[in-house]
This record gives sequence, structure tokens and C-alpha cells, in this order.
Amino acid sequence: MTISGESIKNLKLRLAILLLAAGEGSRLGGFPKALLKNEGESLLSRFLQSIQTLNPVETSVVTGFYADVVEAEINLIQQRTNNSIAIVKNPNPEEGQSSSVRIGLESLKSDYDVLLVALCDQPNIGVLEVEALLEQFNQTGFNKEIVLPMVNGSRGNPVLFSKKVVEEILATPGMVCRPFMDKYPELVKVFETNNQAYLLDVDTQADIQKLGLDRPPIYLR
Repeated sequence: MTISGESIKNLKLRLAILLLAAGEGSRLGGFPKALLKNEGESLLSRFLQSIQTLNPVETSVVTGFYADVVEAEINLIQQRTNNSIAIVKNPNPEEGQSSSVRIGLESLKSDYDVLLVALCDQPNIGVLEVEALLEQFNQTGFNKEIVLPMVNGSRGNPVLFSKKVVEEILATPGMVCRPFMDKYPELVKVFETNNQAYLLDVDTQADIQKLGLDRPPIYLR
């Protein structure tokens, strides 16, 4: 597949952020992983405050399960930082992550160049990891429109997509990011790296302990 249009490589990229925080955390017995704490601060807050140094033109968070408590945390972050964060609620989060991705993509409103699709449960992802992806995007050939981190043969996250690719995804009903990458591998720049941050996420209580995180009490309404 060839995506036509003027290349934006080697320019200052206008970055949009889409953070997925709609999951049930079923392997944790049901818990909003975005609210796990690292050194007293939620993973959600640490990530959102870190990436604001990149001056994104749009930041959106998809909520679903535990929407009330996750959205309350987002509102607190906005009050502390004075940053604008759009909340996009998935009404059917039980349909899985792909439904959250699709709803998130459909919600985007800004004139961005590249979109970062990120997960809320990767405690070691911060501005340096995102900057590395942006650098890879600028270094790719003109036919590469996606940057996928790869660590020892395993796919990582987050992933960077050009706006042209996002528009192509949205033009196909039901299409989301990973199936698109599988269908058009020629558009994917594989970023080989040893940085384990792109792989580390939180699925189980053992992960919480291994990563030195805290599970605070959550009061659901």
C-alpha cells in the first residue's frame, strides 16, 4: 500500500496523544491499572505530566471500566497542571481494547502530524521513550508511516502513527491499529531497541511487586 501526500519527515512534528485506560484489570481481580502508584503518583499522572513537555497539540484518554474514578484522577491532573486533556468514554469496554482504540481514533479533532497510541499500564514509559520514537519517525524513508518498537523480537508499546495512516484506518469500518499494521507491513518502521520499558506492563499482582508499584484503595461509586 502506498499512502500519497506530502511528507512531513524532518519537520517539527505536531504530536497527538491517545492513552488507553478503559480496561477492567481482570487479572488483578478487577482494578483500574491507570491508578496504580509509582512513588506516590498514579501511572496515569506520571505519564500525562511527562509527555506534556513535548507540547502535544491534543491529549485524549479513553476510559471505560471504572470511568468515574479514572476521570476524577484526570480532572485532578488537569487542575494541577492546567493542561487540556480530553476524556473519551467507551460505552462498551467489555468489547475489548480494539473498541477503545477505534473510539479514540474517531474522537481526534486536532491538526496533528503523528499520533502516539499508548497504554496506561507501562510504568517506565516517559518522555525519553516517546522522543526516541519521534526521532525514528524523522529518520525513516518516505514510505514508512508507523514506528513500532521491537525488543528482542517482541512487539512493544507505545506505537507512533502518521495522520495519513490514521485516516486510512478510519476509512475502513471496524479497522484498528494492529490489524492495519499486519495488513500493510511495508508501512511499518521496526525500531529495534534494548529498552525494556517498551515491553514492561502490569497484568498481575506479581508484576506490581516486581515493578515496585502500590495498589491504593479505590472507592467505586
